[in-house]
Amino acid sequence: MRITSVLKAAATAGALSLLMASTALGVTLNTMNGSEPGTLDPHKASGDWQNRIIGDYIEGLMAEDAKAAPIPGQAESYTLSEDGLVYTFKLRDGIQWSDGTPVTAADFEFAFRRLFNPATASEYAYLQYPIKGGSEIAEGTMTPDSADFGVKAIDDKTLEITLEAPTPYFLDALTHYTAYPVPKHVIEAKGDAWTNVENIVGNGPFKVTEWVPGNYVKSVKSDTYYDKDNVKIDEVLYYVQDDLAAAFNRYRAGEYDILTDLPADQQKIVTDTMPGEGRFAPFQGIHYYVINQEKAPFDNVNVRKALSISINREIIGPDIWGSGEPAAYAWVPPGTGNYEGVTPYTPEYIELTYEERVAEAKKLMAEAGYTPENPLKLQLRYNTNDNHQNLAIAISAMWQEIGVQAELFNAETPVHYDALRAGDFDVGRAGWLNDYSDPSNTLELLKSGTKQADGTINWGNNYGRYSNETVDKLVTDAASEQDLAVRAKLLGDAEKLAMDEFAAIPLVWYLASNVVKPSVQGFEDNAKDTHRTRWLSKTE
Repeated sequence: MRITSVLKAAATAGALSLLMASTALGVTLNTMNGSEPGTLDPHKASGDWQNRIIGDYIEGLMAEDAKAAPIPGQAESYTLSEDGLVYTFKLRDGIQWSDGTPVTAADFEFAFRRLFNPATASEYAYLQYPIKGGSEIAEGTMTPDSADFGVKAIDDKTLEITLEAPTPYFLDALTHYTAYPVPKHVIEAKGDAWTNVENIVGNGPFKVTEWVPGNYVKSVKSDTYYDKDNVKIDEVLYYVQDDLAAAFNRYRAGEYDILTDLPADQQKIVTDTMPGEGRFAPFQGIHYYVINQEKAPFDNVNVRKALSISINREIIGPDIWGSGEPAAYAWVPPGTGNYEGVTPYTPEYIELTYEERVAEAKKLMAEAGYTPENPLKLQLRYNTNDNHQNLAIAISAMWQEIGVQAELFNAETPVHYDALRAGDFDVGRAGWLNDYSDPSNTLELLKSGTKQADGTINWGNNYGRYSNETVDKLVTDAASEQDLAVRAKLLGDAEKLAMDEFAAIPLVWYLASNVVKPSVQGFEDNAKDTHRTRWLSKTE
């Protein structure tokens, strides 16, 4: 995979040089975007490298400001019923798709029905489960065209959304790409091919005009966007770049305006030699390992405990990565909204020294039949990235001390996550960035899978297949609880139970690693690490 990355980087570099030489359309923003986007369909996307593109070419009822706070988007206003259940959105006058077709409330209703339709197979549909009937459609107990569904186009400019229960974070959830409209007229004509470059249309500030797999996606300023006069970037290029060292070199050579990640050991160079360009700020996200609990011996809670407590989290940020990420022992990121009054989770073993934790882990593994002489052999998978590789090497060395022999296996990001979803792993690296600031957003990752109409289990993003009926009930009950203090306690109890059972292995909290040229203005650090091109400008 390393050879593939180098070859891809070389191809990207050649394409980049040619493209930069030929660009004469005005102000161009060159962004290192990370992995190859698997899709540009908002209902099928699954990561920030896709979100950066999708959020520029499609806009939802609510959009994000430069600080990633929700603001009116395609909707100019809304009202909320006294019981907190019914939102009525009024769409802006004259909003259009990029082919000139009007955007109507029917596009939003069509989009939400499509999102929940099991045939769409949207992994993140559950983020919109507060909507009445959404989960029932997704689970096959309500038809996608049911009149009981909670999203209704009242007329071309009026959309009514009814919720299952009052949801304090709903407007924030509407900024997520799962809540974006899709062009009904194009999908009905082109089907899944609607996101091919020759067919794709959007309603956002940019429109996609080119996609060279392995190299870049290109978007240009839309001439149909309602706020086009305030959009300062004429075109944006999102470059495929998993090789972080190569990306940093190109940034230093002036080929990129923005890096969305870089090797951790280069952060000091940025801080020391590029004052003001490093944007290393905490935001709501967690790096973690998942353990496949459908396989023995990982269904043994003591084995999971041993794997977890033997990891020295305190050295990951400052020493292994050199970037200072704080150690994570809990599941819900610090500062998450709607969690007031809940004592942050801390495990009992935190009172032990690291040496005492290793001793306990050795004992637990020995009781399960594993010792350094008779080790547990497992595969540790991670997506291709220097930081993830360095961490995997370090953790595999820590595990050797307790009788675990780890085979390291890396793959490009889309392939890696496909393996996690398919259950084709023992232990795997994952990361989660909050889609909205609420504890339910991370705790939903630990809910049991749902049974589909064909009898299979859809585990969604619960890659480790952790399942506990009490956790499920606590999270489900919280979704309909109107008292915010009671709701927070239910979610806090769910977090404690899941972490006490080592449902997954939290490692460190996210620290944004953006590097931004001084010529770029409007880039604001924020808790979501979301930076829409709409708010950026660039001086040549």
